[in-house]
Amino acid sequence: MTGLKLLPGLTFDTDACLDYQCKKGKCALEGTKKGHKLHLDYVGPCKFIEPCVDAELLEFPLRMRDWLKNVLVTLYERDMDNNLLTEKQKLRVKKIYENEKRLQAGEHSLDLLAHDFKKNYNMYIFPVHWQFGQLDQHPADGYLTHSELSPLRAPLIPMEHCTTRFFEECDADSDNYIALEEWAACFGVKEQDIDKELII
Repeated sequence: MTGLKLLPGLTFDTDACLDYQCKKGKCALEGTKKGHKLHLDYVGPCKFIEPCVDAELLEFPLRMRDWLKNVLVTLYERDMDNNLLTEKQKLRVKKIYENEKRLQAGEHSLDLLAHDFKKNYNMYIFPVHWQFGQLDQHPADGYLTHSELSPLRAPLIPMEHCTTRFFEECDADSDNYIALEEWAACFGVKEQDIDKELII
């Protein structure tokens, strides 16, 4: 039987061994069936991730949309000489940054996040498109794969236990790819506002 080599000098012969090692806090990988790829589940010490119930799943995009908007605003604030954003991106984010009605970064109630999304809907359209473009890289084909989602998904799971279920449900046609239309719909962006030109 061939072993699974994860780190130099560290080989696992069975999934049970891999799961055991993870439970002992020695890895951040989840075992899979023999012959299948291993995907990084999340970054950090092993811990129990609570199941995501339907009500919590409905709350997830509220926080995620606000977080995406705040990430872009922070990049804009730090972008004076760092070229973190392209000129086109800066122009889009500048409108969000200068909007006095913008909900400032911080802990907010779900009711306030929902109200802000309705009131300032247009402010959330570009951040959703921008994040899709950031992830759709290998290849940049208009679809997100499990591997392309990993840079966003892995760090979120320990903080947001609905992350995995959210991304699974975004794949509305269950083809193992998330198209821009599916991505935008998951975040509440209306079909008429989905625009491939916003992925800049």
